[in-house]
Amino acid sequence: MPKAEWNGAVIAETDTYETVEGNIYFPPSSIKKEFFTKTTHTTNCPWKGNASYYSLVVNGETNENAAWVYEAPLEKASNIKDHFAFWKGVSVTK
Repeated sequence: MPKAEWNGAVIAETDTYETVEGNIYFPPSSIKKEFFTKTTHTTNCPWKGNASYYSLVVNGETNENAAWVYEAPLEKASNIKDHFAFWKGVSVTK
């Protein structure tokens, strides 16, 4: 069961997920929303579309733009719509 952890807290855990380009994408129902704060940061992928970012706030510390999500992905990436992926020191294990 994939699990995402940062700063001593489990921030997402799920039995169902998608894997794209080596990243595990967690469905929105699997994240612990209390740790997520949406930011204004965005990026663009030519085949997935525009990604929105979230910072994580755990135990009084902030990890800026450590999670991203494709809220309106392009057709080829429709399977990861609204799914969250992580970087910046977030540990993701299966």
